[in-house]
Amino acid sequence: MISDVERLIQLMAKLPGLGPRSARRAVLDMIKRPEANMRPLARALLDVADRIKPCEICNNIDTHSPCSLCQDPRRQADALCVVADVADLWALERARAFRGQYHVLGGTLSAMEGRGPEQLHVEGLMKRLQTASPDRPIREVILALGATVDGQTTVHYLQDRLKSFDLEVTVLAQGLPVGGELDYLDDGTLTLALQARRRYE
Repeated sequence: MISDVERLIQLMAKLPGLGPRSARRAVLDMIKRPEANMRPLARALLDVADRIKPCEICNNIDTHSPCSLCQDPRRQADALCVVADVADLWALERARAFRGQYHVLGGTLSAMEGRGPEQLHVEGLMKRLQTASPDRPIREVILALGATVDGQTTVHYLQDRLKSFDLEVTVLAQGLPVGGELDYLDDGTLTLALQARRRYE
């Protein structure tokens, strides 16, 4: 019969970036200091598990909707950065390279995986652009999608959909490695890619 500690190690080992040895070390460290590490972690996990939800505006995940980014009045309203998933949004926020609004698609177009526009939050993006306040218009849409085949297919599709709007459509600089996913890039590369973005041709 498996012990509770071993079951915890096995669950931890399923997390990205943690193998069995790393999970064992992490669990051992928490056990040694339960009041400092284990109990706060357990409480935070329960709180998030019970309250996590997608943002009704941008599709980010948070414990409330609209999310804290959408509610932040300090963020620029004229630039909207479109990303494939929440991990990409978090990567850009970690780099502190962008202070505008976001829209999370929930993936990229993929014929191989049978994922079309209907499975993504494309219509939500169109609605946001159509209903943007005249006092706070969106002037630029940044297509911050990975340099993968699926990412670039999605860029082409969105560019066609955005032609009817009076705004500038830009993409990340081509310094991104081919096949690269945003979540795996370092902060400096992300910052430079955003700063050197160009008009989509």
